[in-house]
Amino acid sequence: MKIALDPTPFHHDAGLLEFPRIVADAGYEWIQLTPHRDLIPFFRHPRADAALIRDLRKACDDAGVGIASVLPVQRWSWPDEPQREAAVRNWKRIIQITVDLGCQVINTEFSGRPERAEDSEAAFYRSMEELLPIIEREGLDVRIDPHPDDFVEDGLEALRVIRGLDSDHVGMVYVACHTFHMGGNMREIMRAAGDKLRLVHVADTMDHHRSHGLRYIANPPTTTARVHQHLKIGDGDVDWDDFFGGLAEIGFYDRPDTVMVSSVFAEDENAPQVSRYQLEEMTRRVAAARG
Repeated sequence: MKIALDPTPFHHDAGLLEFPRIVADAGYEWIQLTPHRDLIPFFRHPRADAALIRDLRKACDDAGVGIASVLPVQRWSWPDEPQREAAVRNWKRIIQITVDLGCQVINTEFSGRPERAEDSEAAFYRSMEELLPIIEREGLDVRIDPHPDDFVEDGLEALRVIRGLDSDHVGMVYVACHTFHMGGNMREIMRAAGDKLRLVHVADTMDHHRSHGLRYIANPPTTTARVHQHLKIGDGDVDWDDFFGGLAEIGFYDRPDTVMVSSVFAEDENAPQVSRYQLEEMTRRVAAARG
């Protein structure tokens, strides 16, 4: 298992080529590359050319940091065709960039719409008809997160959608701070996913179901907005013994293809300290779960 840092908290204070050194200074050996205006922006065509990709690989090599995963977010399951077609074009370039970076893992979201779930699911499979042969030819592994406010949010249902592709090159992401939108049944999802679960994000969140649904108050009361946080371990309601124990149960820590990512976005002003705290906690809890 690789333990990686998501450098999103540093996006506003450092340049893309500084991220590998920041990650190394926090004690990590691996980085996850998330949407960035100079690399692969949210929903837009990638911005990186061959020279920037070479510079980024060199920056990683100089810092002694490997690229564990590339995380794009594109509207490849969008129910409206122009956005879906654009996303597929963008994905083809993303695949090439990932290969050129020497990385084999892409983790992403379904990126459809919950109010048009049937149309979004059809769009997802339509996009994968075109993209999956390329993914398989390049030997990549795509791992998908059922994100809050997507056409599939429940963890078990997401696994069913992934399984419908019938490809060893597509797996699942479990984001700990999405637990209470995914059904709250953490162990059941992990057991059902088994070897399909290949990447996890480690961040805490509050359970919005508590206090009879009044843990958060959003106006207007009928809003369909989803609320969650990316807090450091221990600042929310995630059962971390269950999380780390569940991963041990399915052999997650012993597989060379798995990735654990610290993805705390709530304390940018303390990002260096929080990143080190996360690494210490993840390392300690993994050891405890295995032992």
